[in-house]
Amino acid sequence: MTKTIVRGEAVEGLVGGGRAAEELGLSRSEFARAVQLGIVRAGPPGPGGAARFTRTELGRVRSVEGPPDTLRGLVETVAGAEAAAAALGVGPSRFTRLARCGHVTPVGYRINRYRVVVWLYLTAELRDFAAARPGMLRGSAPPADRELMAAKADLRPRKWRERHVGLLLRRTADPWERAAVLASVLPESDVCGTVPDPAERILLAGLAPPAPYGHPQLPAAAAVAARLLVAEDPDEILWYRTSLDFALTGARGQSKSTGERGPT
Repeated sequence: MTKTIVRGEAVEGLVGGGRAAEELGLSRSEFARAVQLGIVRAGPPGPGGAARFTRTELGRVRSVEGPPDTLRGLVETVAGAEAAAAALGVGPSRFTRLARCGHVTPVGYRINRYRVVVWLYLTAELRDFAAARPGMLRGSAPPADRELMAAKADLRPRKWRERHVGLLLRRTADPWERAAVLASVLPESDVCGTVPDPAERILLAGLAPPAPYGHPQLPAAAAVAARLLVAEDPDEILWYRTSLDFALTGARGQSKSTGERGPT
């Protein structure tokens, strides 16, 4: 097997994220989004957990997705209601209603200088929505939407969490890692209630996924973004608690069969 030099480091058959992005014709941010969405699958991590990608995987992506422009179109995002509304072909107020009522789901977020959440949307998904649901782009809001708006509901954080958790779960089949993903979006008190064993809670905390792509580093902005990572509504919390309990049953069964606690 040939060796590839990545930043001075010889890695058997693997390349780092920067080289992988270059070979696919993407910017680093576009490549990171492709990884987040599962379009590009990471290989075995390098020293310190750095992401690495096999050349076989890069070849697979090129053969499936086609030229860089096609791949770039899958990961292109717009930020905020005005830009998203323009992509959808509606006014900002209508788009805000569609987003708050859960008809379109954010793919990410950023925190602006005023510490306000700016939601990001995939341009391709907005275009698909416009083509599939033209009736939602004009006329009066349906009764369900009117009820949600009257209640000042905002489903954007919940819908984003649902998407985020789903993407993370698809990356691993290990039951302990899957349980850690579910635990990561629950309030601490609910994790304690669902996982009474302190040793298991420590294990899940150690396996918790890193902050999502685009999560801010500055403390003030990170504090705002951190609230997006945790389930809020009682029914949402119940769903994740139930899912975590189910995942733990499988994880404990694996540990019992292997004689070890944790990922195998």
